[in-house]
Amino acid sequence: MTPQDLTSPVSHLEAGRVRYRIDNMDCPTEEQLIRHRLERMAGIDRLVFNLLDRELTVYHRLGDPRPVSVVLAELGMAPSLLEGHAPAVAPPVLAASDKAQLAIGGLTALMAEILSWKTGQEGSWPVMALAAASILVTGLPTLRKGWTALRNLTINIYFLMSLAVIGAALIGRWPEAAMVVFLFALAEALEALSLARARNAIRSLTALAPETAEVQGGDGWHERPVAKVAIGSRIRVRGGARVPLDARVVLGRAALDQAPITGESLPVDKEVGDNLYAGSIVTDGVVEATVTAVARDSTLARIAAAIQEAQAQRAPTQRFVDQFAHYYTPAVVLLAILVAALGPALSGGTWAFWLYQAIVLLVIACPCALVVSTPVTVVSGLAAAASHGILIKGGVFLEGGRRLKAMALDKTGTLTLGRPALTDAETLGDLHPDQALRIAASIDEHSTHPVAQALVAGWRTRQPAATLLPVGDFGGFGGHGVKGQVAGQFWHLGNHLMVEELGLCSPALEARLAGFENAGKTAIVLCSAAGPAAVFAVADRLRPESPAAILALKALRVEPVLLTGDNPATARAIARELGIQDARGNLMPEDKRQAVADLQARHGAVGMVGDGINDAPALARADIGFAMGAAGTATAMETADIAIMDDDPRKIADFIGLSRRAGRVLKQNIALALAIKVAFLALALTGHATLWMAVFADMGASLLVVFNGLRLLRYFP
Repeated sequence: MTPQDLTSPVSHLEAGRVRYRIDNMDCPTEEQLIRHRLERMAGIDRLVFNLLDRELTVYHRLGDPRPVSVVLAELGMAPSLLEGHAPAVAPPVLAASDKAQLAIGGLTALMAEILSWKTGQEGSWPVMALAAASILVTGLPTLRKGWTALRNLTINIYFLMSLAVIGAALIGRWPEAAMVVFLFALAEALEALSLARARNAIRSLTALAPETAEVQGGDGWHERPVAKVAIGSRIRVRGGARVPLDARVVLGRAALDQAPITGESLPVDKEVGDNLYAGSIVTDGVVEATVTAVARDSTLARIAAAIQEAQAQRAPTQRFVDQFAHYYTPAVVLLAILVAALGPALSGGTWAFWLYQAIVLLVIACPCALVVSTPVTVVSGLAAAASHGILIKGGVFLEGGRRLKAMALDKTGTLTLGRPALTDAETLGDLHPDQALRIAASIDEHSTHPVAQALVAGWRTRQPAATLLPVGDFGGFGGHGVKGQVAGQFWHLGNHLMVEELGLCSPALEARLAGFENAGKTAIVLCSAAGPAAVFAVADRLRPESPAAILALKALRVEPVLLTGDNPATARAIARELGIQDARGNLMPEDKRQAVADLQARHGAVGMVGDGINDAPALARADIGFAMGAAGTATAMETADIAIMDDDPRKIADFIGLSRRAGRVLKQNIALALAIKVAFLALALTGHATLWMAVFADMGASLLVVFNGLRLLRYFP
């Protein structure tokens, strides 16, 4: 950061919040160093780190955040201010100059080793000169960071590695000192490249919208930057192009690939009135649409913001590992001092030999493999889930999913389509079923009730060539139905209570209506002056994916429970069709909350799947709340712990499976890192370890856990 940057006006920054791009922050080591300095400053409320994007957000009460910039510059972090919500632009992971330095440093270190081996003199001037050149080329950044850590009284890998290199040189192990610092630099470069894979996986999900949009102006269509396109503007999207902004179709039809947003594998047909999501691809057709959200408020932008927030949250395992490292590193450093001081007296050998073993212990002491294993695993899991249309709001939920023992599922819109459809049409007299349905549809066409509209849609499906009949004297009937005159005859159309009010009920009709209700259907009766003429039934249809979703939950030993505001008969009918044993109906929002509490008392951790609005009390009470179809609902994306971007309930089990895999990977990484540390600690204490071994133990373990964590990126084929 230049002096001008440190003293520039900050009025453009958001009050109480400032964001930095930290070019030299690519490891938890730098994060701890920054925390050590900034968290002690008065007026600093909270620090939020995003290591993969090298971002730091500081929440403060300073009025002027320039002291923060000064501290970061003193730590050698190369900070640069980020305005507003502007994304940080990552530099090349490994610049050409870095590659050249590694090549030169490696070559000179190798030459020092060969010359030392041939001459048998590690302390000769040619060997020392070659080793010193290698240390200066590849080790200077490490030594500089080690000095910064010493000045700030922080024990980190750079401080420990600097001690190791200086100590090895002091006891005459120049070739080894050079090779160790080169291997350390090489391992750091490989680790940075590995972490870049996780970073790129996140960015590939959130950098999909084009930078320009084809917007209608006064004299035709013009290309404009998406940031300058206002709500209500009319845009055009052609075949093969990406949708630039969230919009609603006003002209044309097209098939869209929404996989970047919802994870759906097949194109979705869009027509007038349907929503388009920024980042989706028009595979066939051309549409014109009205913009419904500016670029920064699009569904894609909300996904990016949610992932950004999720990365910043510390998962439970990460908090445990950080706490462990807080005590582990000083303990091993103390052990190294004791080895150097007491080794000659207790076990014999020269002071230089045991000092060498103490240096080896210092390198082994670094907990880098432990600390880096959790964030890379969590971020890989978040990226894999987002690519599959599952938005996880943080590592705590990614880890918590594996503990779920029961899943409470709202019926409407989750397991069913949420749209009633005509299922049955039966006549009770001489009237032909098609004629009865035509009369009923003609009357209901004047009603906006969902059941009425389902009956009309059913008639149009069954009789697409026919036309509706004119209706006179249309009106409601006591809140239980409607009435109207068709072809000179008066008709009533409504539910069971309407028939009773008309005095036209009979035991036979009662039995027929009860049969529909027990099957989870809503019955509608068409009555003439002579009596009931026909009975129709509508029902909310199951989603095609629902049976597979329930089977998948059962395969994971997660108990599915149906919660609905519908009557118990409907709840039992739907549950029976899906194979759900526990179904509860007539539930108000507060009743659903209590049902979740009861399930927690019986099973333990419980998830709740709902629409994010009516089910808010139950979602809040559950250990993890899921919102379905969140791509079209900003509220659901903001309130749910897990947002399923489309309406596929199978993704609930997919999430639990991913969570369990992530838990296994985290345990594997911790066990692997600790096992390697313990093994090499034992070798060092018995005098059998070398600096080469120590570097491979530390950086090799780091690379192993990083690569193991990255396997989660391929969890969903």
